[in-house]
Formats: sequence, C-alpha cells, structure tokens
Amino acid sequence: MAQLWGGRFTKETDQLVYAFNASISFDKKMYKQDITGSMAHVKMLGKQGILTEKEAKDLEDELQNILNELESGAIEIDDKYEDIHSFVEATLIDRLGDTGKKLHTGRSRNDQVALDMRMYVRSEVEQMDLLLKSLLETILRIMEENTQTIMPGFTHLQKAQPITLTHHFGAYFEMFKRDRQRLFDIYERMNYCPLGSGALAGTTYPLDREYTASLLGFKGPTLNSMDGVSDRDYAIEFLAAMATIMMHLSRFSEEIIIWNSNEYRFVEIDDAYSTGSSIMPQKKNPDIAELVRGKTGRVYGALNSLLTTMKGIPLAYNKDMQEDKELTFDAIDTTKGCIALFDGMLSTMKFNKERMRDSANGGFTNATDAADYLVNHGVPFRDAHGIIGAIVLHCIENNKAIDDMSLEELKKFSDVFEEDIFDAISMETCVNKRLTIGAPSEQAMLKVIEAEKEYLAQSEKIG
Repeated sequence: MAQLWGGRFTKETDQLVYAFNASISFDKKMYKQDITGSMAHVKMLGKQGILTEKEAKDLEDELQNILNELESGAIEIDDKYEDIHSFVEATLIDRLGDTGKKLHTGRSRNDQVALDMRMYVRSEVEQMDLLLKSLLETILRIMEENTQTIMPGFTHLQKAQPITLTHHFGAYFEMFKRDRQRLFDIYERMNYCPLGSGALAGTTYPLDREYTASLLGFKGPTLNSMDGVSDRDYAIEFLAAMATIMMHLSRFSEEIIIWNSNEYRFVEIDDAYSTGSSIMPQKKNPDIAELVRGKTGRVYGALNSLLTTMKGIPLAYNKDMQEDKELTFDAIDTTKGCIALFDGMLSTMKFNKERMRDSANGGFTNATDAADYLVNHGVPFRDAHGIIGAIVLHCIENNKAIDDMSLEELKKFSDVFEEDIFDAISMETCVNKRLTIGAPSEQAMLKVIEAEKEYLAQSEKIG
C-alpha cells in the first residue's frame, strides 16, 4: 500500500478498509489540476524562501516532466496508490529523493484536494459553456430559417394558437441562454483559491496565498481556512445548473419524441441519430432524445446525493466529502455528452413544414382570433367566446375547420360575420398580427433574432 500518513500507525490498514478509503480510481481524473496546483505551490515556496531556488526549480521541472509523460502515455497512474496526490508525490520522491519529500511543505491534502476539485470544476464549467453556445447557435440557425413555418402552439398538449417554429425554438433559446448565465455566475463565485488553508487552520509558514492564487488564475485566496477546505457549494451549484440544463434538454427531447411520432410527423430525425427495431422493420426510433430524457434523472440523483452528503457535516473537512467527486464527474460527463448529441441531432433534423401548417389549421388554433374578430365588431367578449365555442362544436360534428365554413354558415351563428372574417382567421394573419416583442409574428421574431445574434457575438467566454 502506498500512503503518505503511516507514521502514526503501528500496523497495516486492512486491505478492504484501504480499498474502501482509496479514491485514486476516480480522482486520477484530476491529475492535471493536481500537478498544476503543485507547480504553483512550489514556485510560491521558492519565492518566499521556504524552499531554495534550486529545490523549487527542480520540483517544478520534474512536475512538468511527470505531467508531460502522463499526457503522452509514457507513464500511467498506478492504482496501488491511495489517491492522485500520493501517486504524484511518490513519483517525485522516486526521481528527486529528499527534494521530492519537500513538495508538501505548507500544505495539507485537505486544501490540496479542495484546490484540485475547484480547478477541475472550473475547467468543466468553461467547457460546458462552449457546448451550450454551440447548441444556441444551432437553435438560432433553425430560427432564422423558419420565421414563416407555421405550426400549432400547445397548452395541456392540446392545440391552442398558431405560432411559428421560430417562436417555439426561441423559447428554448431563452432557456439555454439562462443556463449559460447560471454557469457564468457559478464561475465568478467559485473562482477563489483554497490552497494555503492547510488542514483547517492555515500554516505557520509565510505563504503568499495571493501569489499562488494569481498563478492559478484565481481572483484571490479564500478568506476563511475552515471554509476553504470544507466548501463544496460550487459543486452543488454546478450540479444544480446541470440538473436545470438536463431538464431543459429533457423537455425539448419530449417534444421531439412526440413530433417524431406517426401521429404528428412534424420532424424526421437523421438516420445517424436514430435506431431501428430488431423485429419491426418499419421502426425508426428517437433513441438519442429518449436517452437524454432518461439520463436527466441520473443528474438529478447526483445533485440530491451531494446535498444529502453535505447536510450533516460539521466543520471542517470530513471523509464523507470524498463522495463529491464520482457524483460530480459522472454528472459532468453525462450532461456534456447529452448537450453534444442533442446539438448534433437538432442540426441534422428535417422539418415537415406542410404537415405542421396543416396541423395548426386543423386544430381550431384560430378560434381565439375568430372571437377577437367578433369583439372588434362590438360583440361582448363573453358572448363572442360562446359563439365561437358553438361554431367549434359544429365543426367537430361535421368534421371541418372554421376556415371551411361558408359565410352563410357563419352568419347562422352571428350576423356580425362578413367576408373579411376569412382573412382575419387565416393562419398567417393569426400569427403576424401579434406584433409585440416576444410574440410569434415574423416582424417581432426578426427583432428577437437580431438581439440573440448580438448576444452570442458579445457574450463573454467564461474564464
């Protein structure tokens, strides 16, 4: 067993206990952050005269060599070590002897792992933001191409009023835009360096924590050493943000699954993002959308698990907190994979525009506009509502749309109707007379598209 804390103990740890306690099987994912953090630490130790200039340079150079060799595959992380910190330090000692033993001066594994995890999450926030930006660009492209693609809007999964595909996709643009804003907020809040907190009470060595923080790209050091080693708020916030991203992806997936069904036929998913049936040759299944929907619960589970883990932990560090990593790593990989695959599926999807328009026309989505027509001709709204309700019932019984009725038929329900009713309730009129910002008219949506383009062009890259 390769461990860093054996001096206090008189006998070996039980192998089962050791395996249960070890974290290298998953925290080796943070090797780059661990080595980068150590390089900044020894540079600071050299600057402060805690290590000699030569010792600091030898340690920094050899840490860089280890990082290069890990990334090239020249060496591999050995799972016999308890954690990634043990592996790096032991490798350094093998190569530098006593100088390697000085790496841990002025540092605890508590603030070391807090640093590694914070740096890892920070990097993943940056990467997730880029994936969301790509998804937003795909959505915006589809919006630009479909300002005149009329489709039914729904409430309660029932056809409600006519909108456009641009308007529908614009709703998801807003959701994912908020997701990016949440990531930005998380990044700003978490970007402080815990290194130098020690085990919980700092250290007697004259560390320059501000210098270390600047070397690692942080705004500054954390201001309380107990909080520095025991804070996992940033991981919980990131998990909450990912849960929200997955919720948005799942809602979108659910709609695509419905739109892909034989009853709707609004979309055709590209073959690359579909699968068939082992027994039914006619099937083309929306598996990617279904898996995204299914994996949402997995990310929710990670958030709930970490909240539950943290809820009873007294200050400062406790071993329970080791449970933060596997949960967070899995949620990150899951969410990133879902965003990327969903983006690919969306970008290759084909839309059956004629079918969408026919569906809007056949679902009485213009009933509200027909009632508005009567109101604009002096009929009280409640009376207009009743008249149009009776017309809809008549159409259902006779298997026709309001548009299919003759003026003579309409006049049987109200003398107010004139020839201009047909223009007033056409799908194009119903959509395009809604001119307020945020509404589905082409005029309103073109303004929104320009605003979203400007947002994407000007939005800062996290980090």
